[in-house]
Amino acid sequence: MFDELKRELDSIMARDPAARSRWEVYFLYSGFKAVRAYRKSHWLYEHGHYFLARWISQRARHKTGIEIHPGAKIGKGLFIDHGMGVVIGETTEIGDDCTLYQNVTLGGTGKDKGKRHPTLGNNVLVGSGAKVLGPFRVGDNARVAAGAVVLSEVPDNATAVGVPARVVRINGEKPAECTSMALDQVHVSDPVEQALQELRCEMGGLEQQFCHKEQKEPPKDE
Repeated sequence: MFDELKRELDSIMARDPAARSRWEVYFLYSGFKAVRAYRKSHWLYEHGHYFLARWISQRARHKTGIEIHPGAKIGKGLFIDHGMGVVIGETTEIGDDCTLYQNVTLGGTGKDKGKRHPTLGNNVLVGSGAKVLGPFRVGDNARVAAGAVVLSEVPDNATAVGVPARVVRINGEKPAECTSMALDQVHVSDPVEQALQELRCEMGGLEQQFCHKEQKEPPKDE
């Protein structure tokens, strides 16, 4: 138990430059407290004590602003940074050493029964405000940019950006290397902005052609 606790504390220390000590993480980090409460509620949920499990999870929600359903399956080393507004649904599955920022939603798309929430592989990063909705997989070492809305599967070692999200990098080939330890959730290409820029350039060219045509045409006699 103590080895597991030390591992989780060390995993947060390694990913958060603001963390000064294990004591600080243990007593002051809301994400750490929410995950510890989840561990207890999940054990109760697995043993059929559903009401008590939900009571613990809701109590943790009021204290931390992070809602984790006790039925979710979460691996080792989950780091929820800042954490306020994070929601993790009942059938969500999260691998080892994943990172979630504030206002992340791992949710469903309706009232379907069974598996209806996403599965995150190992070393996945989900940026602040991102929504991952539906029963699909986000692959190992994948990154979801801040504000993205992911509605379909994301391959291993890929970066998803935009609304709805599009994959802009796979295996670091386009446009730059993507690694599992990269925690930069801002400096990623936005395909929507790129498309808008192309439209602006095209409109500018059409305006120039129109003006050039007007200059060439002789004035009409009244």
